[in-house]
Amino acid sequence: MDLVFAGRVIEWRGPSPFYFVPVPEEQSADVREVAAQATYGWGVVPVDARIGGVAFATSLFPKDGGYLLPLKAAVHTSGALSAGDEVSVEMTVRLDRRTARP
Repeated sequence: MDLVFAGRVIEWRGPSPFYFVPVPEEQSADVREVAAQATYGWGVVPVDARIGGVAFATSLFPKDGGYLLPLKAAVHTSGALSAGDEVSVEMTVRLDRRTARP
């Protein structure tokens, strides 16, 4: 399942800061429809994503009925992204974990 959306980068300030892009409701609803086929536990959903010129593999985190897309350090540092920045996201939900990319 391929999805494209825009969102604002948010920062979670825990023991170590981490950056996310909330998946909009419409796309979260699409992910929920296939989540049972893709999840490998705790409701996380494996995806391949691209922001700007950086492609990365990660897993969506379920949050308040929607999902958060975690941004790896290579993503937010390469584009000098910070909390509040608007980004365009291309994302593919990996339904077959046996063919998951590293």
